[in-house]
Amino acid sequence: MEKVVACPYKRPNALCRLICFPWAGGGTSQLAQWGKLFSNSIEVSSVRLPGRESRLKEPFAKDMKTVVDEITSVLLKELQEKPFAFFGHSFGSYISFAVALHLKEKYGLEPIHLFVSGAHAPNSEAFLPIKSIPICDAEDEDILTYIQILGGTPSELLQNEDIKKHLIRTFREDLRVLQTFSFDKAERSIPFSCDITCFNGSEDKPHDLEAWHDLTSGDISFYNLPGSHFYLLEPSNEIFLTKHITRCIENSGL
Repeated sequence: MEKVVACPYKRPNALCRLICFPWAGGGTSQLAQWGKLFSNSIEVSSVRLPGRESRLKEPFAKDMKTVVDEITSVLLKELQEKPFAFFGHSFGSYISFAVALHLKEKYGLEPIHLFVSGAHAPNSEAFLPIKSIPICDAEDEDILTYIQILGGTPSELLQNEDIKKHLIRTFREDLRVLQTFSFDKAERSIPFSCDITCFNGSEDKPHDLEAWHDLTSGDISFYNLPGSHFYLLEPSNEIFLTKHITRCIENSGL
């Protein structure tokens, strides 16, 4: 469990679990720390993919199905015990959706709320170009430039050659996983009934969020917060996110 899920602030008596899914190239360090910002009614965990942090020596996941199967097998028992919600940012939004979809279709489990950030709806045509990025042929310098444009990585870390190389490789492998993910809404009925909240940075590139309406019979809400792709790392936005997520969970009738 601890290998795949980081939960530094355990709250066994919490009413709900919030499972967080980090961005491409990311680990658990930021989102797992949200645990200290939430009330005792919510326990926060962050998913850790192979190839980073304490799983550094493990091979990277080869596709989205492998990622979803591992996360599901580790979390299933806990998710059957009490209500849960998902938060994902960017790459993590797509993983959270894929895991939620698998849980619903195979086990009849559904998050009480899905919080997505900095990502297109997975059924949107705007998602398709991501699948055709020539990641295998991309030069390290091109990937590094893209990482720097996105922000979120302290410049001093990129001065360290070993850290920089590992970050580039991790980002490349995560993008490769994302390219194996596909979701065809036409083949399914509306998959969810939970509410979905979409967050975006006001200076980030626009994301197609309207297509989320086709994925749930619940309510959809949209919030633009000041900042770029990594707006959520700004302390003021972090406070807004944690307060808003808490309110949504507490108002869900637990």
